[in-house]
Amino acid sequence: MSSPAPSPIKALKPLRAVRVLSLALNLPGPAAFMRLKAMGATCIKAEPPGPKGAPAGTSGDPMGQYNPTAYATLHAGIKVLSIDLKTDKGQARLHRELARTDLLLTSFRPSALAKLGLSWKALHKAYPQLSVVAIVGAPGARAEEPGHDLTYLADAGLVTGLELPATLFADMGGALMACEAALKAVLAQKTSGRGSFQEVALSDAAAWLALPRDWGLTLPSGSVGGAHAGYRVYPCQDGRVAVAALEPHFAASLCAAAGVAMADVRTMFRPEVHTAIARFLAGQTRQQLDQLAAAHDIPLHTLPA
Repeated sequence: MSSPAPSPIKALKPLRAVRVLSLALNLPGPAAFMRLKAMGATCIKAEPPGPKGAPAGTSGDPMGQYNPTAYATLHAGIKVLSIDLKTDKGQARLHRELARTDLLLTSFRPSALAKLGLSWKALHKAYPQLSVVAIVGAPGARAEEPGHDLTYLADAGLVTGLELPATLFADMGGALMACEAALKAVLAQKTSGRGSFQEVALSDAAAWLALPRDWGLTLPSGSVGGAHAGYRVYPCQDGRVAVAALEPHFAASLCAAAGVAMADVRTMFRPEVHTAIARFLAGQTRQQLDQLAAAHDIPLHTLPA
């Protein structure tokens, strides 16, 4: 008798039966929350009432006001409670929720949490089994400093011109780090029976993402920064092509297609090789390049102009 086929990875729910309450607003917290829900957690979010004078049902999360589509995606299937934490009624409601919560996710400055009676010391005393993942801008003593994704990326050396980065790298990287912290907290709870506190700094997420640049990999002189002719974005006849022929066998296939003699990997760093490959790609259409990639196993992706 054959054994049953293993369940797909996507069906695994490691956080099933784990109850998570989030006070986190904007992007990093909700993005982490969305992934925690996908891992099986029961997710409840408490957010402040909407602005005064706003239509009924307006979200108190700024994301819900400046990008309703993103807000709806982030909160699909998540129960959202409107709670004014600055009132006695709101505090009572929050603590009823905390009494049956395994993990609390926050994104306030430490001083703001302390004013609301939600410092780690106070929470751990009241709810010894509760874990907290606190998303902050910068770690430790810098947690009170104002900042946003752009400033953390700039500090990490990831803003190199006047154009804004293509996406919110620090926010989304911080969301992943918050998920990692949540998993660690749940594992620690199962071992010790007590909650733990973990701080996740968006500046640390930016610094982590910046490591390849710090190592020189993505600098203009680096292999994946433009110095290697097989790892660049080139113009083609009707658009652009992102070429990632970095490994020697991929680079050899690219050189063969372009009519370039490749002796070894050092060939790919020669100016004349850059010129020859650029000339070849400029004469090809996107369709021709897609066909070339499929026929000769060359990693590339064509793009519109």
